[in-house]
Amino acid sequence: MVNYSELTSLLNNSEVKYDEPLKKYSYTKTGGNSDILILVKSTEDLVNIVNFANINNIPLTILGNGSNILISDKGIRGITVITSELNKIEILENNIVTCEAGATLKELTDILIEEELTGLEFACGIPGSIGGAIFMNAGAYGGEMKDVVLKVETIDKYGNIKIYNNEQMEFSYRHSIIQDNKEIVTKIYFKLQKGIKENIIAEVNDLNKKRSDKQPLEYPSCGSVFKRPEGHFAGKLIQDAGCQGLTVGGAQVSTKHAGFMVNIDNASCEDYKNLIKLVQEKVFENSGVKLEREVKIIGE
Repeated sequence: MVNYSELTSLLNNSEVKYDEPLKKYSYTKTGGNSDILILVKSTEDLVNIVNFANINNIPLTILGNGSNILISDKGIRGITVITSELNKIEILENNIVTCEAGATLKELTDILIEEELTGLEFACGIPGSIGGAIFMNAGAYGGEMKDVVLKVETIDKYGNIKIYNNEQMEFSYRHSIIQDNKEIVTKIYFKLQKGIKENIIAEVNDLNKKRSDKQPLEYPSCGSVFKRPEGHFAGKLIQDAGCQGLTVGGAQVSTKHAGFMVNIDNASCEDYKNLIKLVQEKVFENSGVKLEREVKIIGE
């Protein structure tokens, strides 16, 4: 048994919970319990958590804000960290903005509007944390994180702070080097441009309307389930294969946007996994295209 009291003595003000239901922190409202859940409130505490996990050989999972993931019904073993309290945003000189990884894209967008800084409007409605957006090189409406990132600070598994410039991040479609080196994003530097407040607001409102018109925001979901296959659109392939409205347990392929799977009736992670597999099979049978999962499945 791990003596977690030793870990809690190393933390300043981060909140610690045991055997916590993770469905409370997941956008799909699915998932089992965590062994220990920490709502981390400082980078220093996060470094201590990383070191403790490494020394004691304990699995460490960073949830961020819980979007674009499915958490196993059996939960997550070891330490699970929620970063939503790491959300400090600062405006520097030369239109550079720093943002801790737990801040949401909406929180950042609201500040950028007030500061009249443009360049990140494309991401205004993407759910989840900035750290998760960097991890996935999130994008929408013709823009991606790689277009506006100057540099990224991380913590490696030994608790060392590292810094990557844009090129070193190896951004590509829904990919960054963080997926390969398993480091933890702590802070992002964005390089933006001065804009006109009214124009920025108009762009944000327009994109948010497009999202609400096209996406099933009225149900819990994990966002886009599949990556865009080269030369195709995942939603169109799913629709053409007759999968729209397909339901397994409480999980359903959205009738509003076939690229989304929604939780319509207390879905489990297994419901989602089985629905994903079924859609992949039907799309391949219909079109010969293999859909690759974008959503991450984590936990036991």
